Amino acid sequence: MREFASPLTVTIPSTGNLTDDVVTNGRDFADTVVFNRNTGSGWTDVTAAQFLAEVSAVAKGLIAAGVEPGDRVALISKTRYEWTLVDYAIWFAGAVTVPIYETSSAEQIGWILQDSRARAVVAEGADHLSRLSGLRGDLPELNHVWSFDDNAVEVLRSLGADISDDVLEERRTTATPLDLATLIYTSGTTGRPKGCMLTHGNFMFELGVAVEDLDRLFGDEESSTLLFLPLAHVFARIIQIGAIKARARLGHSADIKNLVDDLGEFQPTFILAVPRVFEKVFNTASQKAAADGKGKIFGKAADTAIAWSHAMDNGRIPLRLKAKHALFDKLVYGKLRAALGGNCAYAVSGGAPLGERLGHFYRGIGVTVLEGYGLTETTAALTVNLPDAQKIGSVGRPLGGTTARIADDGELLFKGGQVFAGYWENEKATAEALTDGWFHTGDVGELDDEGFVRITGRKKEILVTAGGKNVAPAVLEDRLRAHPLISQCVVVGDGQPFIGALVTIDPEYFPHWLQEHGKSGSIADLVDDPQLQADVQAAVDDANKAVSKAESIRKFTVLPIDWTEEDGQLTPSLKLKRNVVMREHRAEVSALYDN
Repeated sequence: MREFASPLTVTIPSTGNLTDDVVTNGRDFADTVVFNRNTGSGWTDVTAAQFLAEVSAVAKGLIAAGVEPGDRVALISKTRYEWTLVDYAIWFAGAVTVPIYETSSAEQIGWILQDSRARAVVAEGADHLSRLSGLRGDLPELNHVWSFDDNAVEVLRSLGADISDDVLEERRTTATPLDLATLIYTSGTTGRPKGCMLTHGNFMFELGVAVEDLDRLFGDEESSTLLFLPLAHVFARIIQIGAIKARARLGHSADIKNLVDDLGEFQPTFILAVPRVFEKVFNTASQKAAADGKGKIFGKAADTAIAWSHAMDNGRIPLRLKAKHALFDKLVYGKLRAALGGNCAYAVSGGAPLGERLGHFYRGIGVTVLEGYGLTETTAALTVNLPDAQKIGSVGRPLGGTTARIADDGELLFKGGQVFAGYWENEKATAEALTDGWFHTGDVGELDDEGFVRITGRKKEILVTAGGKNVAPAVLEDRLRAHPLISQCVVVGDGQPFIGALVTIDPEYFPHWLQEHGKSGSIADLVDDPQLQADVQAAVDDANKAVSKAESIRKFTVLPIDWTEEDGQLTPSLKLKRNVVMREHRAEVSALYDN
């Protein structure tokens, strides 16, 4: 059993709650611009004093509507300024936010509202209201539904006009660090989602440490970030809270189609994203370069960036590499940084493993990706690579006040002030997850002598071949997904004589592949095409370099479709629902092992 603890070097408040940051900012830094709000016709500054006033007015409306301390209020919307505004207003009213992914089905929404016994819902618009309309009869405790498109903010502000400041202050100060701040339902790759109870104290601990440790991101007067991940995800939520705590300028981008334009206008100094976003940026750039006849140049530029990053780890960059890097910085890297807004020096990656190659590539072009690790149950980050303490390929060291342990079976366990209070009204699941304060992550990992953690797979997803070989699918899957031709993959082989894989083709890259090879047709038409099979085989061969022969992929099947959130194979945070894929493609998996 290995263990590593990082000392706590900051003082975490033992009183108060998350609303204190907004009050302090509004009082002591009244004129500081803390938001740029996208109004559709441009970006408008919002000062700390303005935000405090807006939050207070909406909170008064919630109180006037009958929302009591501890009541759950659901929030269903895309990432937008009003999401953050209402989130804090719910806390000012002494209530608990229940975020719901805006892509959730009516059935998923109904389950969360019923299980949390939500008293009110703030939704985005007509689409969400239509999903809610058929649920009201089964939700007797749901008293109010407001929507942003129907002026929810103005309605609540008007509703609370007669609530006094004294009443609001009494409500605002009701919650202590031990009280519930939010119920976040895990998007779940299996079964019905469970409500993770995160307290004000969990967030105060998490951000008290993280803002200090990541001072390069949050601590500069020019610090800013543009949120485009769903705020229903705990990863985006902690950045929201951290930015407000540190008074880093915060913006929101609701539509991924407008993201490049929004990044160019907002010009963040750091961003956060899941690995799939970083893969897409790389693959799109590679595709565009190939379409312009500059594919070989981009390939050499990528190899140079990766070599540059490796040389940084070695402490010496050869002169020839410096010259090549300077050339490609003008030809390639500058354009990639411009796509991120031009000022982005750091990115934070979480939610799934990034992969060493991409980590080195981005650092080599001048955007250091700080990969971290955590779960909803741990208020997001447990570990993170820091600007001055980084090992690419790892997920960093435990944050201050956090202890990591490798159990005898290889499972990662953690203890710290960010570990959740348990699952909402589910003692059995809580007891399975928490033992003597240690949270069982379900992930298998390694811990080196310096405390850096590496994730090697999911405990329940470890495959054991017929020959008794234990295989972690994540290593192969991460490597395969990094190839521009491949969108998703699932490695299979539990109880079988060898390892196989199901592979889907990236629909955005496929038109370029067709042009490059002088072919026509859909993915479905060409799944057995010899050239497509050969190119996928090359990607598989590259992935196999990361593992032993016994762990390598021997056979694969190219599927005629891709897996998406809309079709139910991906979670809203773009994690693969392995059980769904295995159920839907039972025949294809079986066919891999016929004969």
